Amino acid sequence: MVRVTRKTGSIEVVDTAAIPFDTLIAGNRPMILKALVKNWPLTRAGMQGADAAIAYLERFYNGRPVTAYTGEAGAGPRFFYDDSATAMNFTSERVGLPDFLTRIVDSSDDADAPARYIGSTDCDLFFPGLRAENDLAIDAATGEGAAPPLVSLWLGGRTTAAAHFDMSNNIACCIAGRRRFTLFPPDQVANLYPGPLEPTPGGQVISMVDFDAPDLDRYPGFAEAADAGEVAELEPGDAIFFPALWWHQVEALAPFNILMNYWWNDAPAFMDSPMNTLLHGLLSLRDRPEGEKQGWRALFEYYVFGDAARAGAHLPEGARGPLGTLDAMGARRLRGQLLHRLNR
Repeated sequence: MVRVTRKTGSIEVVDTAAIPFDTLIAGNRPMILKALVKNWPLTRAGMQGADAAIAYLERFYNGRPVTAYTGEAGAGPRFFYDDSATAMNFTSERVGLPDFLTRIVDSSDDADAPARYIGSTDCDLFFPGLRAENDLAIDAATGEGAAPPLVSLWLGGRTTAAAHFDMSNNIACCIAGRRRFTLFPPDQVANLYPGPLEPTPGGQVISMVDFDAPDLDRYPGFAEAADAGEVAELEPGDAIFFPALWWHQVEALAPFNILMNYWWNDAPAFMDSPMNTLLHGLLSLRDRPEGEKQGWRALFEYYVFGDAARAGAHLPEGARGPLGTLDAMGARRLRGQLLHRLNR
């Protein structure tokens, strides 16, 4: 059986009380931050058990319904598609936090119980005041004009989030239970066999490969991905950093698990999502003749992927427009031009 066999030793491990942002960003690869959040009150409560962690969280919970996910009974921990790959193998509902956490805890010893979790729940919106006692200084890593970090909680039993990528840098902190991250660099995308653009389990495309039982007849390239993959197992108090666009499968390994994560980008907040560009590329470029596609590849290299100053360097400064330094006003004008073209 093919498995991702490179272990934690291939990922640099730093025993730290502070985040080495310069090293993280410059390295552009995963790093384990050992015991980074071990002294958080929430982490200490989690080490006492599920009841203590839940009691601590409920001090801050403001009663807003959360989005909760329940897998099909007997389907295992992996949140994925049904056999048609057009619908999910789980359901979602808006529920009160205490009731759903009770379901998770009460079924933790039942091997046949459906997998359950509460995902990507905004800390500030649902748990005001929690970060005053449990927080990382991520603002120091964001560039000028960048959006503030998004801080989210993930709570559940034994669950598996299929491999996917995010468009932001990520620091994920293991608060209660244990987590296993299986990571792949962005250049392994073809060997991970991404699924449909929609629907998706959580907004991002996921790998169609079952890592526990990969079908190499159907997904032969996964053998190469497995060789390039890296595995990190986190104990309570540990954290892991990985850059934007790295693929990652996340397994919650204990009967009750809590993770808090921070997403952030260094780019100015006025910039659009690159996913919009990719989708428009499918519409406008993918099915053109090969010669045209290669010509457009050269144009993208010149205008987008190459030196940002090159395309406008030979023009008078007042004539550079979007080829010059882009700011919020310039982005607004460029977006207006694009919308006008799309709406013709």
